Amino acid sequence: MIAPATRLDEVKEYYFSGKLREVRQMIADGKKVINMGIGSPDLPPSAQVIEAISSAMTDAKAHEYQSYQGLPELREAIAAFYSTHFGVSLNPVNEILPLMGSKEGIMHISMAFLNEGDKVLIPNPGYPTYTSATKLVGADPVFYNLSADNNWEPDFEALEAMDLSAVKIMWTNYPHMPTGAKGSKAMFTKLVALAKKHNFLIVNDNPYSFVLNDEQLSVFQAEGAKEVALELNSLSKTFNMAGWRVGMVMGNPELIDAVLKVKSNMDSGMFYGIQKGAITALQSDTSWFTDLNTTYAKRRDLIFKLADVLGCTYSPDTAGLFVWAKLPNGIDNAEAYVDSILHDKHIFLTPGTVFGTAGEGYVRFSLCAPEETITQAIARF
Repeated sequence: MIAPATRLDEVKEYYFSGKLREVRQMIADGKKVINMGIGSPDLPPSAQVIEAISSAMTDAKAHEYQSYQGLPELREAIAAFYSTHFGVSLNPVNEILPLMGSKEGIMHISMAFLNEGDKVLIPNPGYPTYTSATKLVGADPVFYNLSADNNWEPDFEALEAMDLSAVKIMWTNYPHMPTGAKGSKAMFTKLVALAKKHNFLIVNDNPYSFVLNDEQLSVFQAEGAKEVALELNSLSKTFNMAGWRVGMVMGNPELIDAVLKVKSNMDSGMFYGIQKGAITALQSDTSWFTDLNTTYAKRRDLIFKLADVLGCTYSPDTAGLFVWAKLPNGIDNAEAYVDSILHDKHIFLTPGTVFGTAGEGYVRFSLCAPEETITQAIARF
């Protein structure tokens, strides 16, 4: 038996990877499981996006290796998208790097900037991949707690009280997953000031910008952010293209060059047709976002009803693909509670503890299920 690398001792299999095997087995056994645990959009991309990838198949260069930096017109479309919707100016030549999904960017950034023993500030609760990538490169996660009392934003007094001397990266994620907190320009201004003071990199992960969210925020709206920040974004949630794996990282040329050194050794470029579809998606008019959010708003209203039935409490003023709800008093083990619902009612939800210790006592509902399916879930109670 060949022993795995010791770095794997520091990480576990991704929660959903294992749990979905259990769900699939239940379905194979004839149980009608309703999956409201995963944030995988069930709606299709626009017809124009599908047409763009289809038409690209006959282009002369469609099946060749592509540039590590993506098509120039894709980077130009990303720059125009950020200018139009965020009011942020980006140079498409050297401040934008397309990615095969923003998730790969988390690992690329970690490999590009972290040495063994470096400290990384990670939100609790937060996306588990920040922690996994940190551990896989031999750096040390340092968790900063978020709380409902502070609207799930960083506590800057608590951060200043910490020893930040060895911190190299601070991960942020607004609109926040899993809580749906929207963040604010004032918060980003404070984050940039903190990063400059303590000489570390802010990386804001921003894939939920347009889902049930009226104001698009970017870390680059804070003055001087390009000196100390990168931002990740994705087409997965905004344009229903999760399986296409299209994302991007943005920042100043020196930071982007460092990420490119890693990325260019990991892949051989994004498929041409997918890039063409992404360009079309980025050029969508505002009616796309309006129609998408009309659907999600209806679903969210039904999820609120389901949460009410379970005796959970929640904030109605959040963004993103999820409802983050506090479990009723007396329930102190979120994972056991979710498992009981899965086995008794055949409904899969996500326990808050997947996202860190601060998620204990919470559960996350996904909006990626049709209204009739959510109605069925309510009826099971």
